[in-house]
Amino acid sequence: MFGTSIHWTTFFYLLIDTVILLLAFYFSRKKTRSSLRRFLYLGYLFIAYNATGGFLPADNFPGPLILQYIITYGVAIALCVYIIYYLYKEYDIVVLKFNSSIRNLAIMASVSFVVLFLIPYFLTNSLEAARFLFTIPISIMAFIFLIIFYRRISNPRNPNAFILRRNKLSMVSVASIALLPICTVIGDYQWITFTVMNLAFFAITAIEVDRYLYFLENNTRMYEVFALKKKQREESIKQKIIYEDLTRREIEVALSILSNLSYKKIAHELFIAESTVSKHASNIFKKTGVKNRREFLKRFRQKKMNKLP
Repeated sequence: MFGTSIHWTTFFYLLIDTVILLLAFYFSRKKTRSSLRRFLYLGYLFIAYNATGGFLPADNFPGPLILQYIITYGVAIALCVYIIYYLYKEYDIVVLKFNSSIRNLAIMASVSFVVLFLIPYFLTNSLEAARFLFTIPISIMAFIFLIIFYRRISNPRNPNAFILRRNKLSMVSVASIALLPICTVIGDYQWITFTVMNLAFFAITAIEVDRYLYFLENNTRMYEVFALKKKQREESIKQKIIYEDLTRREIEVALSILSNLSYKKIAHELFIAESTVSKHASNIFKKTGVKNRREFLKRFRQKKMNKLP
């Protein structure tokens, strides 16, 4: 299209991702109770991925051909790492526990690209050989990660339908990452590769829409927590309390606490460690001006119950 190498499907995904990003930016500008900053960054990366992967390589691009592949592969690696980071930070999905932080994962991917792709390319001057040497080991590691991820979040007995939907969509995102190296080995078929990768963005977007609807559905249960907005603004200087500063993850935990679930039960339903639940709960109590769980339930859950006929 347009005298470039971009396929119409890639351009179509580029337009859809741009629309999603603009909508997210619009909602982020409104005075909401949670930030979409990480989602916006994710959207920027997907747009960059579609643009660089679609329009490059280009004959009129300045510099050597390998520079264009460094750009496209670099953006793809950054995107894959950020998706894992996003799942970890937004949903507390921790898969790797053997000191494999997000930073270490990024370093490993970057070093693998240099050692398994760039060096073989400069030694053989063969793009196909370099691509094969890089993608095969990465594919194996990606599928191992996918299996570990599935085992980590797979629990069909979980009664929380909201979390089950999230986990299934998260699996789609991770599966897209695992399939990317395979699609690269197959060849430069943009309609396959970019369809697979953009499914990850659409899945995460579906998670965020589902989360928003979940919050709307449970809005009355959180009413007492957020109803003090006007009073909070008047007394914030004295009390240093920010009632509406709960993150989206903290709102989910708060809803579970208001359901009188134990931390162990919350951890089981949300597929996170009990210590992580305690950490979120501590932040919730601090931000809502209470000392502990009992005081939180007394202040917010009891008020709601007293309003019932």
